[in-house]
Amino acid sequence: MLNLPDAVAVLERTPTVLRTLLDGLSPEWLHANEGPDTWSPHEVVGHLIDGEESDWMVRVHTILDHGESQPFHPFDRTRHLGRDTEASVGALIDRFAALRRANLDDLAALELTADDLARTGTHPAFGRVTLSQLLSTWVTHDLSHLGQIARTMAKRHSTEVGPWQEYLSILRR
Repeated sequence: MLNLPDAVAVLERTPTVLRTLLDGLSPEWLHANEGPDTWSPHEVVGHLIDGEESDWMVRVHTILDHGESQPFHPFDRTRHLGRDTEASVGALIDRFAALRRANLDDLAALELTADDLARTGTHPAFGRVTLSQLLSTWVTHDLSHLGQIARTMAKRHSTEVGPWQEYLSILRR
């Protein structure tokens, strides 16, 4: 079962991790990607903003207010592409941090119980999901994108590391 305080502890840290890792870096770091149909660190921050605006807490409220009777609206995972392309990563992180803080304040105000975490909703692709699964996915989604950013950045030096590439598993994914 989800430990909500532990989950929130990770969610609270994501904006700080992003700021520490990305703010002030050159465009070469921020706009590098892993090839076609992959995202740069700058684009990942845009995607995280979209999630804060139209995914996580919207779906929490859908479960609490409607249960399985109203399916989640589909989330456009690529809506961020082409948006905010000229915005600095610092400005994007500021926006993400403000949205995240508001969402975590909203989550705390719900005072969720174990019974609430067991409540179900309807995902458009997966069918029945629990609130606990949704909140666990939120945390894992953050961590996945932090890993993606680190991997994308590491790959900028994939050839420069020479023979050490053999020992750097981050370069082989």
